[in-house]
Amino acid sequence: MGYWDIPDGTDCVQKTWFTTKLATALGLVGSAYHLVAYQPETALEAVQRIGGNTATMATMGAIFGMTTCLAAQARDAPDEPVNYFIGGCASGIFLGARTHSPVTGTSACVLLGTLGFLSKVAKQEGWVILGPPKL
Repeated sequence: MGYWDIPDGTDCVQKTWFTTKLATALGLVGSAYHLVAYQPETALEAVQRIGGNTATMATMGAIFGMTTCLAAQARDAPDEPVNYFIGGCASGIFLGARTHSPVTGTSACVLLGTLGFLSKVAKQEGWVILGPPKL
């Protein structure tokens, strides 16, 4: 069962668990690339970077999943793309707090919120981003 198989606004724990797992995997992959690009001095530094980056991504995934689901419940509008904007924005605000930068938080709020909004619209309207072209 995937994320889109669960109706929005229901089973918030399951949806949050799914987004947290996905964000954790992305955090691990991103950390691996970061270690290759910026070689650490010691093994301890490498472990700290991996842990910090992965934990940040996992937290952002959890915030997105829970905020999106709770917004759908609170607004009584489960299929609204605005819920995904709210979830993405909340994740962006966390990133700004984590980096101690209001500019980063504001930018990430707008960008992640827009990405979430467009992801929901794409799902609702059947957009094909990756895949073979329709002939």
